Amino acid sequence: MTTTSRRPRLNENVVLGLDAEVEKYVILGEATGRKIADLRLIIGDDAIIRSGTVIYLGTRIGAGLRTGHNVVIREENLIGEGLQIWSNSVIDYGCRIGDHVKIHCNCYVAQFTVIEDDAFMAPGVIIANDMFPGKQFPELPMQGPTIKRGAQIGCNCTLRPGVTIGEYSLIGAGSVVTKDIPARVIAYGNPARVVKRIEDVTIATWSPKNP
Repeated sequence: MTTTSRRPRLNENVVLGLDAEVEKYVILGEATGRKIADLRLIIGDDAIIRSGTVIYLGTRIGAGLRTGHNVVIREENLIGEGLQIWSNSVIDYGCRIGDHVKIHCNCYVAQFTVIEDDAFMAPGVIIANDMFPGKQFPELPMQGPTIKRGAQIGCNCTLRPGVTIGEYSLIGAGSVVTKDIPARVIAYGNPARVVKRIEDVTIATWSPKNP
């Protein structure tokens, strides 16, 4: 069932903005087992939320949300306007995401990741946030990467905990980013290394065989 309402309201903790389109089998206001300070789920105007999407209590999302199918957005996320997140992708809890961010299919955004305005993640990007998985050192905090404004992450990339991808940089497909990447460069490989600056590339000269 698709619903459009002037001001739909699911329960006292869920506020859905004007002119929302919500398909069948969507859950808005899933409870979390974690103790959080603010249980409200607030989603801005003009959202399109497709079937299979689950959005937890305790998150705020700006206007213009677009989800694919089977998207999960966990609690305590602060998300700006115009988020587009494709099918089968997950945003875990405690993330900060700017305006007009695009997250393609089959991506995982780990807890405590920061993604700034206009960034793009291609299909299959995986973000890590724990240097010692399995909790051998539980006293060490988790820290996701920071993806700066306008950065683009290629298909099937893996980002190490705590790394920073500089503004408007491009990370090539299949790369494993283990160290910070400066602004306005192209980097790829395992581990990812800077190849050239964005300004040195033109459409006429760029090709996969001659990067």
